[in-house]
Amino acid sequence: MTPSDQHWFDEEAGPLVRPYALTRGRTTSKQRDLAMITLVVALQRVTPQLADNLEPEGLQIVTMCQHPKSIAEVSADLGLPLSVVKILIGDLIDRQLLMFRSAVTPDINVLQAVINGIRRL
Repeated sequence: MTPSDQHWFDEEAGPLVRPYALTRGRTTSKQRDLAMITLVVALQRVTPQLADNLEPEGLQIVTMCQHPKSIAEVSADLGLPLSVVKILIGDLIDRQLLMFRSAVTPDINVLQAVINGIRRL
């Protein structure tokens, strides 16, 4: 392998930070289990003082959650694994920077009634 073959690693690979480094080795959040369809929204606008007190990923999350977003959307927008984003969001909820609203799961009987109604059409 020539030095020019190794050149891609530095410039094109992008940041090489392991997910466990972003979560400080944690694999779960203190928050209850957050589903990927859980909606999160920032409780305050991003200010210079807030920006100085957050890690870059936390700042990105608070910035993008000025309007409600699902955890799955946040994960996709950040390009980070869902499990990592859940932990980061849990930390921001603990710091009262985000609030969350769990999705309501409809009753199975209601869903069955809807399916039956559609079939009768």
